[in-house]
Amino acid sequence: MSLHELLIEPFTYAFMQRGLAAAIVLSFSGGLLGCILMLRRLALMGDALAHSLLPGIALAWLVFGASPVALFAGALIAGLLTALGSAFLSRFTRVKEDAAFGALFLVFFAAGVALISKLPTRLNLSHFLFGNILGAGPDDLRLAVVISAATVALFAVFRRAVLLETFDPVFHRATGGRGGLVHFGFLALTVLNLVAALQTMGVVLALGLFLLPAASAYLWCENFLRLIALSVAIAIAGSTAGILLSYHAGLASGAAIVLCLGAVFIISGLFSPRHGAISRLLHARRGENARPGA
Repeated sequence: MSLHELLIEPFTYAFMQRGLAAAIVLSFSGGLLGCILMLRRLALMGDALAHSLLPGIALAWLVFGASPVALFAGALIAGLLTALGSAFLSRFTRVKEDAAFGALFLVFFAAGVALISKLPTRLNLSHFLFGNILGAGPDDLRLAVVISAATVALFAVFRRAVLLETFDPVFHRATGGRGGLVHFGFLALTVLNLVAALQTMGVVLALGLFLLPAASAYLWCENFLRLIALSVAIAIAGSTAGILLSYHAGLASGAAIVLCLGAVFIISGLFSPRHGAISRLLHARRGENARPGA
């Protein structure tokens, strides 16, 4: 296979161009959101939000059929209900927010599986679970562009509040900041971006486009802006490699993208010069050898 057949030929097809464009666009907002999710230790909450989209999709399919607008609206409503429900439970009961997210995620995911088993026809929902680059149409690309642009714009406008809520929420709220509003707004943006990534990545794997690049970049960067820039760059490179892998190997696009991003994370975890496992093991060994009497 020539280099042209490996790298260029797949993107001569319109559906591949749309899939790549959607993945690159979502890499900007996903790289940004992933950094905030990781720094605020909300990664598992993001995973719960992603899985909670399933009953919305299944119910919309049951009621309205295979209408893309209805499916995306159902997913969005289910995700927002999970975010609102967890906020309500953590505020008005003794249940902590992470436990509320975990409980609601289980209930919503079970409801989604039950609804799918009641679908009147043998319709295939697998591309919503694991992504299907072949199904990315012009409407999916427009949705990704609108949501990604809105996410980046809102972050730029409310940058100070987001940073304060991320790094020092106690100070932010003590000085009159509306931390609860910032927190819910951030969760709502996460839901919107997960919905936009459904067609390419699928419900189960959509969060991988956000978290894996951020975790990889965190192993290389100390500066917040550099962290975001590197996270976006890794997301774009991993998405492109994953789409090529999906095309040539016949894999689900979401799984292929996550596998490529996962490879970057494992390499970073092992070989990062300051925070990688090998570097730290060598540093610890040198410290033991340098001790008197060693």
